[in-house]
Amino acid sequence: MTEPTPSGRPGRWRSGAESKQRILDTARTQFLRHGYAGTTVRAVAAEAGVDPAMVFYFFGTKQGLFGAAVDMSAAVPPAIESIFTEGLDGIGERIVRTLITNVDNSDRTPLGLLTRFGPPADQSESLVREYIDREITSRLADLIDTPDAQARAGMVNVQILGLTVSRYIVKLEPIASATVDDLAAWFGPIINRCLTD
Repeated sequence: MTEPTPSGRPGRWRSGAESKQRILDTARTQFLRHGYAGTTVRAVAAEAGVDPAMVFYFFGTKQGLFGAAVDMSAAVPPAIESIFTEGLDGIGERIVRTLITNVDNSDRTPLGLLTRFGPPADQSESLVREYIDREITSRLADLIDTPDAQARAGMVNVQILGLTVSRYIVKLEPIASATVDDLAAWFGPIINRCLTD
C-alpha cells in the first residue's frame, strides 16, 4: 500500500512530481549545453531516466518543455502556434494581436514574458533568440518561401521590436494607450506587406 502524500494523493503522485522536476532540471542543463535546436525530447528523457512519452505527457511538445525549462509564460507557446494556423491570410494582424494581448495580460516585462531564466543574461538571451529564430522567424520565412524570405521575416522582427519598445518601454503616444484592435489595424497591414508585397 502506498503512503499518502500531504495532499491526500498516493505516493505515485509524488513519484510523478519528482519525475517532472527531474525532466525540467535535465532540460535546463541540455538547453544550456546544446542550445534549442540541439536538444531533443528523446535525449532529455534518456538523461532523466524516463520514457519520452512521459515528457510529452507533462509538457506536450518540445516548445512546451523549453517554455517550462526557462519559466516562459505558459500562454506564449500556444499563442505562437495560433499565428500559423491560417497561413498568410491576415497573419500581420494575428502577429500584432498575439504580441499585444500576451504582453498586456502579463505582469512581466516584454523580455520577462519570454523568460526569467537563471543563467547569465547572455546565455539566456541567446537561447531566447534561438527559440524566436526557430519558432517564429524561420517559420515565417518557410511560409512565404521566396528568395528574400529571411530578409522579409527580419523586417517583421523590426516592426515587432519597434512596436514593443514604443508601447512598453518608451511609452510613446498614441501607441502606448492604443487598443489591441487599433494596433492590429495600424501595424497588421504593414507586416502583411513586409511578407507578401
